[in-house]
Amino acid sequence: MSARSKARKRALDVLFESEQRSVPALDTLAGRLAVGDPPVGEHTVELVQGVVANAGRIDELLSTYSQDWSLDRMPAVDRAILRLATFELLWRDDVPDAVVIDEAVTLARSLSTDDSPGFVNGLLGRLLDLKPMLAPAPASAAAPADASEPSV
Repeated sequence: MSARSKARKRALDVLFESEQRSVPALDTLAGRLAVGDPPVGEHTVELVQGVVANAGRIDELLSTYSQDWSLDRMPAVDRAILRLATFELLWRDDVPDAVVIDEAVTLARSLSTDDSPGFVNGLLGRLLDLKPMLAPAPASAAAPADASEPSV
């Protein structure tokens, strides 16, 4: 597993754990950084901060473009995978879009339901098709969220 794949998996773990425990993701991240086992690298920090900073827009896009599935109805791990991948797809340009989608589908295949890889692939593919219209300004790529941001 590549360093970026490990960082992505650790970011997913933070996002998923935060939602399950109803704790802000940045608090969970801070706890992981303090413990340092497993080590949390800068890329993981950037991913979690980016998802948190853009959580409202990410959830709006996922709600709008997921057919017949509300966010609340999705398995929690699928929500975390989709939030992370949507952030990378639309706010980061350091990873090719195909790699972002492939990594998300791989995570869904190993961590979620049998139907999840197809669902994740389809929804991210739709967002990729619409990316030119959805792409945000690059200034918010990994800006830390302030206390007023919604927890993810």
